[in-house]
Amino acid sequence: MSETLQTTDIAASDADLLAQTAIAVREAGSALRERFGEVVRYRTREELMRALAANDDTALDVLRPRLTRLRPDAGWVEDELDGGALPPGEWWVVDPAEGNVNHLHALPEWAVTATLVRENQPVLTAVHLPLTGETYTALTGAGAHLDGHPLHVSQTADLGLSIVATSQARPDEDEKVVRRVGSSITAMLFDALVVRAAVPATLHLLNVAAGRIDAFWQFAGARADLLPGALLVTEAGGRISDAEGRPWTPQSQSFLAAAPGVHAEAVSTLSR
Repeated sequence: MSETLQTTDIAASDADLLAQTAIAVREAGSALRERFGEVVRYRTREELMRALAANDDTALDVLRPRLTRLRPDAGWVEDELDGGALPPGEWWVVDPAEGNVNHLHALPEWAVTATLVRENQPVLTAVHLPLTGETYTALTGAGAHLDGHPLHVSQTADLGLSIVATSQARPDEDEKVVRRVGSSITAMLFDALVVRAAVPATLHLLNVAAGRIDAFWQFAGARADLLPGALLVTEAGGRISDAEGRPWTPQSQSFLAAAPGVHAEAVSTLSR
């Protein structure tokens, strides 16, 4: 078989795989939606962790068997907070309840994500927002879509006219990272039109891919936080780098996703 035919077959197979992955995240989202509505009260860190784990388990009970059937030989990333490079081969990188704390607080900003990584490159991703019913998908070389409609990053070319966003440092983050987050927000408050700071990262990245906001940055971060949005933004025509403008990898210490017209200005602001 020629290399061209092999590539075509792989692409077709991945497109079908993406369709099945989208079904899986929708089903997991339905299970989480049934648990949503009341604020979950907790008095200790242990109670918080148990509540978070209960949500994760609810979604994973749906996702794990379905995704394993789709790709039996693919590895499974057990901890969605892990970062860094993956071993060779295929891996499912899943965040069963992205924005889990928001879910517990009856806030609407949460999602279910599943990304297939092949040789440390995201190949396909599906992100489902159960409260709106929206499903965002991306496939390498085939674009990014919202419920089948193509996504495109914004055409903004002036950071001073841009809405930008970041996610805060996670609890127990290194002090240097926390201070860097604070100084970067201050810098963006001077240079951008509006600065948004909230979790989770994935929802900001969906908005970059859809052209609703113009840039998103984060320091540190886990694979499950960034890989789905990185693929969506790239396939929607955006630029991905670290905060200094260097190529981004899961080992990078910072992350920037932006519309091409404001990427360089965003790098300049974050590098101050």
